[in-house]
Amino acid sequence: MTAAETFRAPILNPRAVPVQGHDGHLPAVDVAQLSAQALRRRFALPPPWEPETRGDGRLFEGRERAAASVLVPLVARAGGVTVLLTQRTAHLRDHAGQISFPGGRAESGDEDAVATALREAEEEVGLARRHIEVIGSLPEYRTVTHYDVTPVVALVQPPFTLALDAHEVADAFEVPLAFLMSPVHHQHHVFEFAGHQREFLSMPWPRPGGAGEPYFIWGATAAMLRNLYRFLSA
Repeated sequence: MTAAETFRAPILNPRAVPVQGHDGHLPAVDVAQLSAQALRRRFALPPPWEPETRGDGRLFEGRERAAASVLVPLVARAGGVTVLLTQRTAHLRDHAGQISFPGGRAESGDEDAVATALREAEEEVGLARRHIEVIGSLPEYRTVTHYDVTPVVALVQPPFTLALDAHEVADAFEVPLAFLMSPVHHQHHVFEFAGHQREFLSMPWPRPGGAGEPYFIWGATAAMLRNLYRFLSA
């Protein structure tokens, strides 16, 4: 394999990458299918479907693969289900500053992928397990940083109080599931550098009161949400 074939330029400023289009031609998931009860039914009796993407593409070199899990927390609010997301701190080795689900690498004491997701959610944002009802999972997703990530999907029952791990989590916020399951909000970007091209999705979400730049949901998190869209719309 040549150096050109192994080269993969990092995307350091995804907000600056041009938007090539969005998917307004695709239908949004019917809001009736986004209630807690409907989500339970869908994961209990899943339809035939295929994920749109199973990974970020060509991997960075020199790192071994590792198992990991994220929790996809669907908060059963009275006004509609929301998705709890975090913003990682800027100093972390992997995916610094990015929007993500609570999660991380599997540890030897974890019984399975679900145990990893629950432990990480409790450690990162203080989300107690008594509030969490695991309803299923999405297909494994491989990141450029060599993590094989299992997205564990769960309903979260409020009220709950979060306690963020200041080392790993800079912020936590919720986005309506209906917004994320409407492809008109799914933006396509094409990044070009030194003759190489990468594509990714983003789903920007305005900050409360419109103060500051929107939360820029992109990369693996946006791809997993897109797979959730494909699952719910199948």
